[in-house]
Amino acid sequence: MKKSTFLESLLAIMDGKHHWAWEHFSSGRLTKAQLKAHFHHEYAVYVRDFPVFLARILGKSPPPSVRHMLAENIYEEETGGLSLGHSHPELFLTMMEGLGFTRNDFEHDRLVPAARTYRAWLDRMSHHQHWVVAAATFTVFVEGSVKDRQELCVTSKKNHAKAIDAIVSRHPLVRYHGVLPKYMGLVRAHQLVEAGHRHDAYDMVVNYTPPALRPVVLTSVKKSLTLWLNYRDAVAKACGIPKPS
Repeated sequence: MKKSTFLESLLAIMDGKHHWAWEHFSSGRLTKAQLKAHFHHEYAVYVRDFPVFLARILGKSPPPSVRHMLAENIYEEETGGLSLGHSHPELFLTMMEGLGFTRNDFEHDRLVPAARTYRAWLDRMSHHQHWVVAAATFTVFVEGSVKDRQELCVTSKKNHAKAIDAIVSRHPLVRYHGVLPKYMGLVRAHQLVEAGHRHDAYDMVVNYTPPALRPVVLTSVKKSLTLWLNYRDAVAKACGIPKPS
Protein backbone atom coordinates (compact mmCIF):
# COMPACT_ATOMS: atom_id res chain seq x y z
CA MET A 1 0.00 0.00 0.00
CA LYS A 2 1.46 3.35 -1.08
CA LYS A 3 1.56 6.34 1.26
CA SER A 4 -0.93 8.19 -0.92
CA THR A 5 -3.34 5.24 -0.77
CA PHE A 6 -2.85 5.00 2.98
CA LEU A 7 -3.63 8.70 3.44
CA GLU A 8 -6.73 8.47 1.26
CA SER A 9 -7.91 5.43 3.22
CA LEU A 10 -7.55 7.32 6.50
CA LEU A 11 -9.47 10.29 5.12
CA ALA A 12 -12.19 8.01 3.76
CA ILE A 13 -12.73 6.69 7.29
CA MET A 14 -12.80 10.20 8.71
CA ASP A 15 -15.38 11.18 6.09
CA GLY A 16 -17.72 8.99 8.13
CA LYS A 17 -17.09 10.72 11.47
CA HIS A 18 -20.39 12.51 11.45
CA HIS A 19 -23.35 11.60 13.64
CA TRP A 20 -26.96 12.24 12.74
CA ALA A 21 -27.72 13.78 16.16
CA TRP A 22 -25.12 16.52 15.82
CA GLU A 23 -27.67 18.84 14.19
CA HIS A 24 -29.68 18.72 17.41
CA PHE A 25 -26.66 19.77 19.46
CA SER A 26 -25.59 22.49 17.05
CA SER A 27 -28.98 24.08 16.41
CA GLY A 28 -30.24 24.87 19.89
CA ARG A 29 -32.97 22.23 19.94
CA LEU A 30 -31.81 20.53 23.14
CA THR A 31 -32.75 21.25 26.72
CA LYS A 32 -30.18 21.89 29.43
CA ALA A 33 -30.76 18.36 30.77
CA GLN A 34 -30.02 16.86 27.35
CA LEU A 35 -26.91 19.00 26.99
CA LYS A 36 -25.75 17.88 30.41
CA ALA A 37 -25.99 14.21 29.42
CA HIS A 38 -24.07 14.89 26.22
CA PHE A 39 -21.27 16.89 27.81
CA HIS A 40 -21.02 14.59 30.83
CA HIS A 41 -20.21 11.72 28.50
CA GLU A 42 -17.75 13.71 26.41
CA TYR A 43 -15.85 14.77 29.53
CA ALA A 44 -15.69 11.33 31.12
CA VAL A 45 -15.00 9.37 27.94
CA TYR A 46 -12.09 11.39 26.58
CA VAL A 47 -11.81 15.10 27.46
CA ARG A 48 -10.68 14.66 31.07
CA ASP A 49 -7.97 12.10 30.33
CA PHE A 50 -6.83 13.07 26.85
CA PRO A 51 -3.42 14.30 28.10
CA VAL A 52 -2.96 10.92 29.81
CA PHE A 53 -3.69 9.05 26.58
CA LEU A 54 -1.07 11.12 24.76
CA ALA A 55 1.45 10.60 27.57
CA ARG A 56 1.08 6.84 27.24
CA ILE A 57 1.95 7.11 23.56
CA LEU A 58 4.97 9.27 24.34
CA GLY A 59 6.07 6.61 26.80
CA LYS A 60 6.42 4.14 23.91
CA SER A 61 9.54 6.08 22.76
CA PRO A 62 8.59 7.16 19.25
CA PRO A 63 11.19 8.95 17.07
CA PRO A 64 12.49 12.32 18.36
CA SER A 65 10.48 14.47 15.95
CA VAL A 66 7.31 12.66 16.95
CA ARG A 67 8.18 13.05 20.64
CA HIS A 68 8.38 16.78 20.10
CA MET A 69 4.90 16.94 18.57
CA LEU A 70 3.40 14.74 21.26
CA ALA A 71 5.14 16.57 24.09
CA GLU A 72 3.92 19.92 22.78
CA ASN A 73 0.38 18.57 22.53
CA ILE A 74 0.53 17.13 26.06
CA TYR A 75 1.93 20.40 27.44
CA GLU A 76 -0.92 22.40 25.94
CA GLU A 77 -3.63 19.91 26.90
CA GLU A 78 -2.44 19.60 30.50
CA THR A 79 -1.30 23.17 31.22
CA GLY A 80 -2.56 25.46 28.46
CA GLY A 81 1.00 26.72 28.29
CA LEU A 82 0.77 27.53 24.59
CA SER A 83 -2.54 29.38 24.82
CA LEU A 84 -4.53 30.55 27.86
CA GLY A 85 -2.60 29.05 30.78
CA HIS A 86 -5.28 26.56 31.81
CA SER A 87 -5.59 22.87 30.95
CA HIS A 88 -8.17 21.92 28.36
CA PRO A 89 -10.15 19.78 30.84
CA GLU A 90 -10.24 22.83 33.14
CA LEU A 91 -11.43 25.05 30.28
CA PHE A 92 -14.10 22.48 29.48
CA LEU A 93 -15.43 22.66 33.04
CA THR A 94 -15.39 26.46 32.88
CA MET A 95 -17.51 26.25 29.73
CA MET A 96 -19.92 23.97 31.61
CA GLU A 97 -20.15 26.54 34.40
CA GLY A 98 -21.14 29.08 31.77
CA LEU A 99 -23.93 26.71 30.78
CA GLY A 100 -25.18 26.67 34.37
CA PHE A 101 -23.69 23.40 35.61
CA THR A 102 -21.33 22.84 38.53
CA ARG A 103 -18.04 20.99 38.59
CA ASN A 104 -19.61 18.43 40.91
CA ASP A 105 -21.94 17.50 38.07
CA PHE A 106 -18.92 16.03 36.26
CA GLU A 107 -17.18 14.26 39.13
CA HIS A 108 -18.86 10.87 38.82
CA ASP A 109 -18.84 8.66 35.73
CA ARG A 110 -22.38 7.52 34.97
CA LEU A 111 -21.97 6.24 31.45
CA VAL A 112 -24.24 4.30 29.15
CA PRO A 113 -22.80 0.86 28.22
CA ALA A 114 -21.73 1.88 24.71
CA ALA A 115 -19.79 4.80 26.20
CA ARG A 116 -17.99 2.44 28.58
CA THR A 117 -17.14 0.20 25.64
CA TYR A 118 -15.71 3.08 23.64
CA ARG A 119 -13.75 4.34 26.64
CA ALA A 120 -12.34 0.85 27.26
CA TRP A 121 -11.24 0.79 23.61
CA LEU A 122 -9.45 4.12 24.01
CA ASP A 123 -7.66 2.87 27.11
CA ARG A 124 -6.63 -0.29 25.27
CA MET A 125 -5.39 1.59 22.22
CA SER A 126 -3.40 4.08 24.29
CA HIS A 127 -1.41 1.09 25.57
CA HIS A 128 -0.92 -0.45 22.10
CA GLN A 129 2.53 -1.94 21.61
CA HIS A 130 3.02 0.03 18.40
CA TRP A 131 3.05 3.76 19.19
CA VAL A 132 1.94 4.75 15.70
CA VAL A 133 -1.24 2.67 15.94
CA ALA A 134 -2.05 4.46 19.19
CA ALA A 135 -1.13 7.82 17.67
CA ALA A 136 -3.46 7.23 14.73
CA THR A 137 -6.31 6.45 17.11
CA PHE A 138 -5.87 9.64 19.11
CA THR A 139 -4.28 12.28 16.90
CA VAL A 140 -6.11 11.33 13.72
CA PHE A 141 -9.41 9.87 14.92
CA VAL A 142 -10.20 11.30 18.36
CA GLU A 143 -8.87 14.80 17.64
CA GLY A 144 -10.08 14.72 14.05
CA SER A 145 -13.47 15.25 12.44
CA VAL A 146 -15.42 14.90 9.25
CA LYS A 147 -13.76 18.16 8.19
CA ASP A 148 -10.24 16.68 8.08
CA ARG A 149 -10.12 16.29 4.30
CA GLN A 150 -11.10 19.93 3.88
CA GLU A 151 -8.59 21.13 6.47
CA LEU A 152 -5.71 19.27 4.85
CA CYS A 153 -6.42 21.07 1.59
CA VAL A 154 -5.90 24.47 3.22
CA THR A 155 -2.57 25.98 4.15
CA SER A 156 -2.51 26.31 7.93
CA LYS A 157 -2.46 29.77 9.43
CA LYS A 158 -3.14 31.19 12.87
CA ASN A 159 -6.41 32.99 13.49
CA HIS A 160 -6.29 36.58 14.67
CA ALA A 161 -8.19 37.79 17.74
CA LYS A 162 -11.13 39.20 15.74
CA ALA A 163 -11.50 35.95 13.80
CA ILE A 164 -11.49 33.94 17.04
CA ASP A 165 -14.08 36.29 18.56
CA ALA A 166 -16.30 35.67 15.54
CA ILE A 167 -15.91 31.90 15.87
CA VAL A 168 -16.84 32.09 19.56
CA SER A 169 -19.89 34.25 18.84
CA ARG A 170 -21.15 31.67 16.33
CA HIS A 171 -20.73 28.74 18.70
CA PRO A 172 -24.09 27.02 19.46
CA LEU A 173 -23.66 27.43 23.23
CA VAL A 174 -23.30 31.18 22.77
CA ARG A 175 -25.92 31.61 20.04
CA TYR A 176 -28.67 29.41 21.42
CA HIS A 177 -28.00 28.79 25.10
CA GLY A 178 -26.81 32.15 26.34
CA VAL A 179 -23.29 31.16 27.42
CA LEU A 180 -21.20 34.30 27.74
CA PRO A 181 -18.07 34.44 25.56
CA LYS A 182 -15.88 34.75 28.67
CA TYR A 183 -16.67 31.10 29.47
CA MET A 184 -15.61 29.88 26.02
CA GLY A 185 -11.89 29.63 26.69
CA LEU A 186 -11.75 26.07 25.37
CA VAL A 187 -12.86 27.23 21.93
CA ARG A 188 -10.35 30.08 22.06
CA ALA A 189 -7.54 27.76 23.09
CA HIS A 190 -8.31 25.39 20.25
CA GLN A 191 -8.23 28.24 17.76
CA LEU A 192 -4.94 29.56 19.16
CA VAL A 193 -3.06 26.26 18.91
CA GLU A 194 -4.84 24.24 16.23
CA ALA A 195 -3.18 25.90 13.21
CA GLY A 196 -1.41 23.08 11.40
CA HIS A 197 -2.50 20.52 13.97
CA ARG A 198 -4.34 18.31 11.50
CA HIS A 199 -1.41 18.47 9.09
CA ASP A 200 0.94 17.38 11.89
CA ALA A 201 -1.26 14.46 12.87
CA TYR A 202 -1.52 13.06 9.36
CA ASP A 203 2.14 13.71 8.55
CA MET A 204 3.15 11.84 11.70
CA VAL A 205 0.97 8.82 11.06
CA VAL A 206 1.41 8.59 7.29
CA ASN A 207 5.17 9.12 7.31
CA TYR A 208 6.03 6.91 10.27
CA THR A 209 3.73 3.92 9.76
CA PRO A 210 5.73 1.06 8.22
CA PRO A 211 4.00 -0.53 5.20
CA ALA A 212 3.33 -3.73 7.16
CA LEU A 213 1.49 -1.80 9.86
CA ARG A 214 -0.72 0.31 7.57
CA PRO A 215 -3.53 -2.29 7.47
CA VAL A 216 -3.38 -2.51 11.29
CA VAL A 217 -3.70 1.26 11.59
CA LEU A 218 -6.65 1.36 9.21
CA THR A 219 -8.40 -1.48 11.02
CA SER A 220 -7.93 0.29 14.37
CA VAL A 221 -9.23 3.62 13.06
CA LYS A 222 -12.22 1.87 11.43
CA LYS A 223 -13.08 0.15 14.70
CA SER A 224 -12.72 3.47 16.52
CA LEU A 225 -15.31 4.95 14.16
CA THR A 226 -17.70 2.03 14.66
CA LEU A 227 -17.46 2.23 18.45
CA TRP A 228 -17.75 6.03 18.37
CA LEU A 229 -20.93 5.87 16.28
CA ASN A 230 -22.39 3.29 18.68
CA TYR A 231 -21.46 5.53 21.59
CA ARG A 232 -23.05 8.60 20.01
CA ASP A 233 -26.19 6.57 19.17
CA ALA A 234 -26.48 5.49 22.80
CA VAL A 235 -26.04 9.02 24.16
CA ALA A 236 -28.60 10.37 21.70
CA LYS A 237 -31.03 7.68 22.87
CA ALA A 238 -30.32 8.54 26.52
CA CYS A 239 -31.08 12.17 25.67
CA GLY A 240 -34.39 11.21 24.11
CA ILE A 241 -33.42 12.32 20.62
CA PRO A 242 -35.41 10.34 18.03
CA LYS A 243 -33.30 8.67 15.36
CA PRO A 244 -34.38 9.42 11.79
CA SER A 245 -36.07 6.47 10.10
